[in-house]
Amino acid sequence: MRRLPRHFLTGAELSARELGALLDRALELKRAPLASRALEGLSVALVFEQPSTRTRTSFEVGIVELGGHPMVLRQGELQITRGESVRDTALVLSRHVAAIALRTGSEATLHALAAHAGVPVINMLSPEHHPCQVLADLLTMREAFGELEGRRLTYVGDGNNVARSLAIVGALAGVGITIAAPAGHQLEPVAEARLLEDPAAAAEGADVLYTDVWVSMSDDAATAEARRAALGAHRIDDALLDRAAPGAFALHCLPAHPGEEITESVLYGDRQRIWDQAENRRHAQKALLELLVG
Repeated sequence: MRRLPRHFLTGAELSARELGALLDRALELKRAPLASRALEGLSVALVFEQPSTRTRTSFEVGIVELGGHPMVLRQGELQITRGESVRDTALVLSRHVAAIALRTGSEATLHALAAHAGVPVINMLSPEHHPCQVLADLLTMREAFGELEGRRLTYVGDGNNVARSLAIVGALAGVGITIAAPAGHQLEPVAEARLLEDPAAAAEGADVLYTDVWVSMSDDAATAEARRAALGAHRIDDALLDRAAPGAFALHCLPAHPGEEITESVLYGDRQRIWDQAENRRHAQKALLELLVG
C-alpha cells in the first residue's frame, strides 16, 4: 500500500515532541550546514504565486545544502494560470519531485494541492498561516534561552497569519503567546493564546516582542491608510521593550517599515535578533524537509 504523504500546512501537524526534535536538528544543521544529504538526487518544487525574498532564498539555499535541486516555479510559469486544475498540477508535479512547497494567496489552492499530491506539501505562506516562519522564530528563541517551556512572547499589531501560526505552533513548544491588536484587527481565539488590545499591558514581563507589517501587498491606498490609522499605537519601540522582561528582544518576520510597526532604533539596535531570525528560516526548513522527505 502506498504511504500517504505527510504535509505541513498549519504547523498543527507536528506533535510537541516532534517540534522539539526538529528544533534540535535545526541547531545541528546550523552548526554544520553540509552535514546532511537527505535530498541527494531529489528535486523540490517551490511554487511562488507571490514574490518573496526570505522564503525563496532560505528554501533554495537550504535544498542545495541538503544535496537536492530546487525547482522554482513563479506566477505565470505553470499551466494553472491558463485553466489547468490544481488537482492535475498536483498529480503531475508529484511524479517528478520529492516535495512541493507553495506560497499562495488562496487557502483553497493550498488545500487542494495537498489533497491530490502524492508527495509532502509545505505551506510557504498562505492567507491564514505562516508556519515555516514560526519554526524560525522558535529556533531563534531556543538559541537565546536554551529552553522554550514557560517563555512568553507578545505579538503586537494586526492579528494576521503570522499571529495565528505563533499561537498554534507556540503552544506546541510550551511558549505563552499574547496577541495585542486593536479592535477590528484581533485574532479569533486560537490555541491557548491570550488576546488583548493594549500593547503596553501585553508587553509586561514578555521575553520577546514580535511584530509584522501593518499593510499587506494586496491593500489598496485607502485600505492602507485606514490600517495605519488603526494600528498606529501598536508598534515596537524602546519604550515598549522597557516594559518587557529584562533582556527581552524584538523579532520581526520582515520586510519591515521603520517608523510604522517598528522603530529604526529597535530594528537596527542591540535589542533585537531579527537578522538571526531571518537566517534561521533556512536551518529550520532544512530540518523540516528532513522530517517530511528524508
